[in-house]
Amino acid sequence: MRVARDIPVTSFYTSLVAVATIAFTIYVPATRGYFNVGESAIFLVALLGGARMGAFAGGVGSMLADLILGYYLFAPATLVIKGLEGYLLGVLVSRRPRLREGTWRLLSVLASVLVFSLVLTVGTFFYSGTTEVSVGLPWIGSFGFVVELSFAFWALIGGAIALVVAYASFSARQETGYATISALVSGSVMVVGYFIYEQLFLGYAALAEVPFNIGQVLVGVTIAIPAYASLKVISRRSSQ
Repeated sequence: MRVARDIPVTSFYTSLVAVATIAFTIYVPATRGYFNVGESAIFLVALLGGARMGAFAGGVGSMLADLILGYYLFAPATLVIKGLEGYLLGVLVSRRPRLREGTWRLLSVLASVLVFSLVLTVGTFFYSGTTEVSVGLPWIGSFGFVVELSFAFWALIGGAIALVVAYASFSARQETGYATISALVSGSVMVVGYFIYEQLFLGYAALAEVPFNIGQVLVGVTIAIPAYASLKVISRRSSQ
């Protein structure tokens, strides 16, 4: 009975990862790969559904996105790397240490500061200047546009992220800081995994995509953690 109940949930989560990956992409010529926001869906699924759900939806959903977009050479690695990423986050969150509420809040604030610093540093050094962005949805079509990114832009984005994560932690009364750090750790597996695959198996200039993959992790944390905290608040209030 449980298996039958899990099938539609797994299908939904897998589709969510695939659509999130396809919806927003930036092509990286050096490695013939692409930047996307699929990490946000993988993190959210792992936080909500646990390790096994994160592994399946993360791996299969991301692999389907590669196949749909035509990045066939990346599909086998994506299945393993993104699956491991989702699984690791689910495991880390399920085994969080038991600390006092005040300690968790402090950890959440520190995590928000860390994310702010990473967004500002990576954005300023690797994403500043003129950037061509491609946005596409299967039922709408795709279009491209050029944007100008500056230090002020990344400082504003980083500050907004820090405030959102800190506020979510205090209002939700839960371990947002630990979830953020766990997502950063699991995301680092993705960064290292693609670097090894591109460098050793594809022979590409894998270092060129590292900043983009770090950016994917940061964007994923930015979207998934506040969304997860908000859903937890809604769930808690509805059960009262």
